Amino acid sequence: MKKILFILTGMFMLMGFVASSSGVKDIISALKKGDATEVSKHFDSFVDIKLPNKEEVKNVSKNQATVTLKDFYSEQNISGFELISQREMGGTGYLAGKLKSDSHEYNITLMVKTKNNDTSIVSVRIN
Repeated sequence: MKKILFILTGMFMLMGFVASSSGVKDIISALKKGDATEVSKHFDSFVDIKLPNKEEVKNVSKNQATVTLKDFYSEQNISGFELISQREMGGTGYLAGKLKSDSHEYNITLMVKTKNNDTSIVSVRIN
């Protein structure tokens, strides 16, 4: 009985990891495209967002965070992304990398959460 329970637990953990891994891959793909609209499709209902030379704003609606990110991408002419680090602990994951523009690179850190097999961005920090 313990062996069956152990196997079932392992299968559920693996399914959760595969689902969240797929969501993270979609987020990374959107970042690499340099498309703020595609990235924002992965935003949670409310997002914390920090941009260079601006104060961090917490619990911004998905719509407002989308507008803010689109403006930043447009103003800075963001064209791509290079993944530097990726970690996952429980249902929370972190992505760190570099956003690329014509003249500058920006460090970006995203915190993502997986709920009900759906991975969403809850925090964006760009320096």
